[in-house]
Amino acid sequence: MLPVEEQLKVITSGTMQIVPLDELKKKLEKGTPLNIKLGVDPTSPDLHLGHAVPLRKMRQFQDLGHRVTLIIGNGTALIGDPSGRDSTRPPLTEEQVEANAKTYVEQAMKVLDPEKTTIVHNGDWIKPLNLGKMLNLMSKFNVARILEREDFHNRYTEGRSIALHEFIYPVLQAYDSVVIEADLEMGGNDQIFNLLAGRDLMRAEGMEPQVALTMPLLVGTDGVKKMSKSYKNYIGLTDEPADMFGKVMSIADEIVPMYYRLCSTCSLEEVDAIDAAFADGTADPYKLKRELGVNIVDLYHGEGEGIKAMEAFDAQFKKGEAPEDMPEFPLSTVEANDEGMVYLAKLLADLGICKSAGEGRRLIDGGGVKIDGEPVEPKHYNVDPSLFSAGTTVQSGKKRWAKLV
Repeated sequence: MLPVEEQLKVITSGTMQIVPLDELKKKLEKGTPLNIKLGVDPTSPDLHLGHAVPLRKMRQFQDLGHRVTLIIGNGTALIGDPSGRDSTRPPLTEEQVEANAKTYVEQAMKVLDPEKTTIVHNGDWIKPLNLGKMLNLMSKFNVARILEREDFHNRYTEGRSIALHEFIYPVLQAYDSVVIEADLEMGGNDQIFNLLAGRDLMRAEGMEPQVALTMPLLVGTDGVKKMSKSYKNYIGLTDEPADMFGKVMSIADEIVPMYYRLCSTCSLEEVDAIDAAFADGTADPYKLKRELGVNIVDLYHGEGEGIKAMEAFDAQFKKGEAPEDMPEFPLSTVEANDEGMVYLAKLLADLGICKSAGEGRRLIDGGGVKIDGEPVEPKHYNVDPSLFSAGTTVQSGKKRWAKLV
């Protein structure tokens, strides 16, 4: 293993909190591999780069020679983590949880080293708990302290519902740490209460308490809100390579350093150099985003796929060539009006290029509509049907395309 100070340099890079840091240092000084815990509730089948942030840190621990335990929360997911929530989560069925867990593991293994990862399911020890054991665990926690949590506190003071079973969640997550004898537990920064609950329970059980390490919530492609499917600012781990590359190219310049530190496979020295370049104004965000896009696509789709995705991006957006996977519509979508002409504004809406004929007219007036690469003049809303045949492409700008077949 690397010397402790060198390990700490890698471990602390990009983290939000390590509680307490001096205990982590003492654990590392023992010179034996630590058991690093990450618990995930499979509440959704699809992961994005934000979900992968703690997985990337876990991989760094693996590369440093430590052991990783990935806990699939098929027990805790039946309750639903209340962290950061302003309402009770809708319950999932066991069938939904198991289906989501399968796809989660498949995607997580794109980041983690499968041979160095222990995968366990907390339902194996949570579901068999009897009343006596559950009461014993719950007796170790104080309701007043749980209500100090920001999410619970806000809901309580505002009169919003807090279901009784939600109080049990941090108890069960803490119990996971006891069962697997975790040395360190990771999570998002909104997880700090649950991670510290694990420390408390381990101490109450006479065990050496785990260290809590939190990672920041990744900002989405809009550069403002956290990455989330609901905000439509996410980059999915299963996105097609070209889509993944294109989304990386769309991120705001100011968050490029964050993405390199939290999402890429670049070395710490490379990431520090990028930070320095942004700080002194010498960074080239466009070039760095291209290199980042290649790096991320290679990580999730295999070596060499990043270059292919970049070339496809260049063909579409730099050279003006049509994308290979554009939506296709039957030629019958093109309809002539009573005057024997095609109302192009409506056709644009029918092809999904815009939402309405009104928007279609605005696109035409803006000069960005092309048929087979030929620009349509502003105010030309009716066009000759002979312009359309099987294979004809219709586009608005560089991103919205349709093909007639």
